[in-house]
Amino acid sequence: MGKGTIVVLRVLAVLLLGGSLYLQGVLAPLLGVDMAEAGAPGWLRTAVVTILVLGVLCGQVVVVCVWQLLTLVRRGTVFTSAAFRYVHVIIVAFAVAAGLLLALGAVLAPTEVAPGIVLVIGGLAASVAAVAMLVWVMRALLAQAVSTRTEAEHLRSELDEVI
Repeated sequence: MGKGTIVVLRVLAVLLLGGSLYLQGVLAPLLGVDMAEAGAPGWLRTAVVTILVLGVLCGQVVVVCVWQLLTLVRRGTVFTSAAFRYVHVIIVAFAVAAGLLLALGAVLAPTEVAPGIVLVIGGLAASVAAVAMLVWVMRALLAQAVSTRTEAEHLRSELDEVI
């Protein structure tokens, strides 16, 4: 991966983090106010805003982990065991986000929200869970690459001893 690509990805990460902080700090409380003005019960407002804030937090965790993985790419150490920590956190963050979407659907289901909206939220939860599984598969590919790299380094050291 070239330096230009890493810079572009980092700029996007900064923009995503900035937008997500704005969403958490400004738009989520405004959603709570709008729901109060619409007459939504307090438990519903609290649940929806909390789920929104926690869901955005999951996205922020993923962005930070991708930033760290980009650092490993830049250093040429992405195919080491250090990358697994970040990949595991990404998998957990996506799994938690899927659970939060299911919770949002469960909270909204008994209200006056259209059933189609709840179905869409369930579909989004399944999609986010599928992303978690995809990252899990990519983790297996990373494990295979780390193993191959370790074996290649071992063979090089043996060859150096022979020569």
